[in-house]
Amino acid sequence: MEWYLGVWKKFGVLEGRARRKEYWIFVLFNLLAFIALGFIEATIGAPGTLVGLYSLAVLIPSITVGVRRLHDTDRSGWWLLIGLLPLVGTVVLLVFFLIDGTQGENRFGPSPKYSEGAV
Repeated sequence: MEWYLGVWKKFGVLEGRARRKEYWIFVLFNLLAFIALGFIEATIGAPGTLVGLYSLAVLIPSITVGVRRLHDTDRSGWWLLIGLLPLVGTVVLLVFFLIDGTQGENRFGPSPKYSEGAV
């Protein structure tokens, strides 16, 4: 839960780096929230309302954690725009988000993984 809340604490912060764990825990919690909200909407008969509101709420944190994740792989946050290309962009971003970040310091700052003492 601390990884999910950590992204919210860095709301709007584009500087720095985000570990794979931070990014994917945030994605997992969002997926679970979307499933739960979809179930609630189906139960109460309000399709799209809660999911739409939650989507708006997580838009900026999702973008910022994505940019910081790209920074961890020593790529500019502008690479996030490649996701606008159908299929190819999604695959490229998925690969970038799955690979390990650069060890030590890169142009975006020190490694969050190795500065925490984790291996």
